Formats: sequence, C-alpha cells, structure tokens
Amino acid sequence: MYRSHNCGELRATHINEEVSLSGWVQIARKFGSITFVDLRDRYGITQLYFNEAMTAQLNENPLGREYVIQAKGKVIERSSKNPKLPTGDIEIEVTEYTILNKSAVPPFTIEEETDGGDELRMKYRYLDLRRPTLRRNLELRYQVNRAARNYLHEQGFMDIETPFLIKSTPEGARDFIVPSRMNEGQFYALPQSPQTFKQLLMVSGYDKYYQVVKCFRDEDLRADRQPEFTQIDCEMSFVEQEDILQTFEGMFKHIFKEIKGLEINDAFPRMTWHESMRDYGNDKPDIRFGMKIQNLKVSNTVHCEALNGVDFKVTNEAESILAICVPNGAEYTRKQTDELTEWVKRPQIGMTGLLFIKCNTDGTYKSSVDKFFDEDRQKAIAESCGAQAGDIILMLAGGEDRTRAAMATLRLEMGERLGLRNPEEFAPLWVLDFPLFEHNEEDNRWYAKHHPFTAPKPEHIELMNDQSRFGEINANAYDIVLNGTEIGGGSIRIYQRELQEKMFAALGMSKEESQEQFGFLLGAFEYGAPPHGGLAFGFDRLCALLGGEESIRDFIAFPKNNSGRDVMLDAPAHVEPKQLDELKLKVNL
Repeated sequence: MYRSHNCGELRATHINEEVSLSGWVQIARKFGSITFVDLRDRYGITQLYFNEAMTAQLNENPLGREYVIQAKGKVIERSSKNPKLPTGDIEIEVTEYTILNKSAVPPFTIEEETDGGDELRMKYRYLDLRRPTLRRNLELRYQVNRAARNYLHEQGFMDIETPFLIKSTPEGARDFIVPSRMNEGQFYALPQSPQTFKQLLMVSGYDKYYQVVKCFRDEDLRADRQPEFTQIDCEMSFVEQEDILQTFEGMFKHIFKEIKGLEINDAFPRMTWHESMRDYGNDKPDIRFGMKIQNLKVSNTVHCEALNGVDFKVTNEAESILAICVPNGAEYTRKQTDELTEWVKRPQIGMTGLLFIKCNTDGTYKSSVDKFFDEDRQKAIAESCGAQAGDIILMLAGGEDRTRAAMATLRLEMGERLGLRNPEEFAPLWVLDFPLFEHNEEDNRWYAKHHPFTAPKPEHIELMNDQSRFGEINANAYDIVLNGTEIGGGSIRIYQRELQEKMFAALGMSKEESQEQFGFLLGAFEYGAPPHGGLAFGFDRLCALLGGEESIRDFIAFPKNNSGRDVMLDAPAHVEPKQLDELKLKVNL
C-alpha cells in the first residue's frame, strides 16, 4: 500500500498512529543533524520529520524537489505549529522512506507564486498543474460542473451526446474542417455548437436536453477565447421565453449557492438590448457600479441644449457626444487628465481626444474647453449629467459607433481605477430583445445577430416580408451577463419550415442553398416540430468569473496559447506525406 492517508488529511486526532504517505517533495530543509521535508499531493502538504538516524540515510540517498517518495512513520505533535496549514499541528516522524521516482530540476518553481512565464508554464503544463493555484481552479471547475448537472437532473433534463464530425455550414465563425479518407475530396467540420442537433432532439420528443460539450471555432484568440471551449448546452420544448429565463436563473442561483455560498433571492435585473447600448455602450453591461453613459448628442440629434449655439467644430461636427460622470474626479490634476486623454487616443480606443468638465466643490466649473463653453453652459451640461460637486464629467465626441464603443471602454476603465469592479461581487442580469438582423454596409446584406435559427418576436413576424423594415425586427433572444461578461445566450427557435425559409432568404440564401445546407432540418420541421428554445452557457468563462479571474486559460487543464498552439504537444504540426496521400491532399505553402 503506497499510502494510508493523503497529504491534506492528518490532524491532531491522528497522533500516535502509524501512517504511510506518498507524494512529491516540495522542499527539504536541513537543520544540523535533523531534516524537515514538505510532502505534497493534490490534497495538501504534510511535514515529514527525519531524526538524526534518518537524516544520515538522507545524506546517502538525498531528496530533490519534485522527487516522488513514500514515507512511513508515526504521527506526532509539531513543536512549532503552522496555523496556515490544515495539517500544521502535526508531522510524521519518518521511520522508512522510498524514492519511487527521481525528478530533474523543474524549469520553474512549483509554488503558489512561480517564476515561470506563460509560455514556459504551458510547455510544462503537467508541472504547472501541480501548483495550488491551478489545482484550486480545476477543483472549482469540477464543482461548477457537478452543481450544474445536479440541478439539471433535478429539473428533468437528459444528458444526450451529439456528434463531433458534422457538416460545415456557411453562417457563424470559421469552421475547423476534417478530411474524410473514405469519402475522397469531402470534409467533416467540427461543431461550433450542437445547435441543429438539439433542435432535432426537440423534434424527436426529448423535451429537456442538456450536454456539457466541447465546441470548436477557428477564430482569432484573446484572453477569454480558445479554439476549443466548453458549453453547458440546453434546450426545452413547449416553452416561451419566460420559462427559459426562470429555469436557468434558477440554475445560476443554485451554482452561486453551491460554489460561493451566496443566497440570491431577488430576481435578476432585466434590460433590453437598446437600453443596454444606450446606458452602457455595449450589450454586456457591468452593473456593479453606476456611471451610466449620458447621451448629450446622438446621431446628430442634440439632447443637451447647452451644446447649441457654440462655435466649436469638434462638438458641432460630431455625430454623437457621450459623457460619463466620475465621482470625486474634480481633484484630478492636469497630469491625470492628460494621461486620460492619451489613453483614449490609443489605437485600441481610436478617439482623437477627450473633453472634461470639473465640478469644483466651491460651485465653480473648470473645463478643457473653457474657450468655447462658458460657465453657464458647463453648469447646464453638468446638471444634464446629474453631476455633483467634486465630480468630473468625461466626454467623447465623434462617429456614433466608435464613440459609443470607446465610451463603454472608458467607463469600464474608470470603474477599474476607482476599485468599483470587485471580483468577489457578482451582478448578473438578463439582456433581452436583441435585433434579429444586423446590416453590413460593405457587402450590403443582412446577417443574423445571433444565428439563423433564432425566431423573431411574435409581433414582428409580419415584418419578415418587408426587407426595408428588417432593422425594426427584434429577436426572441436573450443573454445572461455576469460582471460585464456574456456568459450565456439563447433564443426561442424557429420551428416552422415556412418561417425558417424566410429567414434563410433574408440572409441571402437561395432555396437551393438552404436545401443543400439545412435540408435535414427543414425536412424535420414537416413532421410535427414543437415550439422550443434554449440557452448555451460559456462554461470556461463562468468558472473564471467565479474564480475571480478574467482569463479562461487557467481554468482549462490543457489550453492553447494566443496563436492557437499547444506548446506542450507542439501542435498543430506537419503530418507524414503518407497520410496526405491517403487523404488525396496536397499542401501548398
């Protein structure tokens, strides 16, 4: 028997017991004729005590960091207790030890705070996963997985697997494709989601489906994206939007309680997509703090009279002027306002400058545009923004889309600087009534805002017959947002062939193309398809947020880097010419 207990298990109640432990050497500390060794496994650390005789053996057969050993001995009380360790009241007086496997010197320290950079730690991911930080992250991931599954099981959902080798479709992100050896010149695609399969399961009568499933998208990466990621994918039949919101709001409350010990009794706030864009500048608002966007001028319509009659080219020619009111910002120095101005000029933000008005505590006003806006106008703008004495108003002016996106980013930046985005505070909400379509000016066509299987609001279905009114159609769609991050999205689906064909036509697909790409789904709709809808949750993102982190990478056991590479496996990689010949493929570089 390699071990009778794990390295996080023993307590004072075990004193005088004979035990056997196995694990990795964290560190060995020699004090004259005696030695202490911290032995680690995934459950914790236990201190081993080597007396003079055993230390003599260590001198002949020494231990290095990350050696795998077995140690036998008696549990004794520590003379110098460590209150930071659950096992800190005891130690093992070693009577026998065995080196099970030696270790090379690790390329970085395997501790809470390591000296290894990202790429190095990813190359040696199997070592990085030994660190307590990564262990806690994967434990949290497992707990979230288990909590979600338990809830869905209690609600009557069935876990049903769907295929990974499917047909490539034209909508959405770029597919990963897989050549078929047995079907020369033809390819599978890896699924971006099980969307059509879960709809087919509804047609098949499995009215409550879920799956914790891998999905694949060949797209540019960032901190919260991976080419392969995990979804909690769910679908229900004979439901309306409210049924879905209630069901999955309940799941999130269950997860919060199980994982964070938070009892959430109130209903999640709700806002429409248009309200979210107006007040926060994006469709995934962080509502942990206020600082809502003030719309002083939008699409060349002035909403603040103080902007009229001013001989100032910047505000006169701007399509939109947006503002936020930053509390206690009037004390900002010239250096601080100059730094903010340079910040909004960065290429990622793309603005030409920043306007500000300081609302001084003595009732006076100071602005970056004193030359054009007298104090009465500054006061009027301040009042329209709801500013208080001591606040500063930050304003951006320019084209509508760029200015709104920039102000959304500036709002989040100021929230961060003011310490208002506490990772231990959770503020979920629903965003509803998204547009069904979005128009691309470059190729002058309409695209689905979510995906082509999303149903329009019932009252907007008749607008599907008039392309000039596509911009007025709202989707029967909803997103769940947590702390400024979209963690789930879904919709009521189209379930009638005629409406689905209208949707495909609106997206520029001919009947022949629709039949070729989605004939299986259109055909299924002719055999008694029920009303249905669902939701898919970004499982990796949810875990990262619950763990207080922005990046999903450290909540995935073996992630890819920002170039989509697995630096541990050195993948993707070239394949043997023989494999390409079997697939009838030729690589042109």
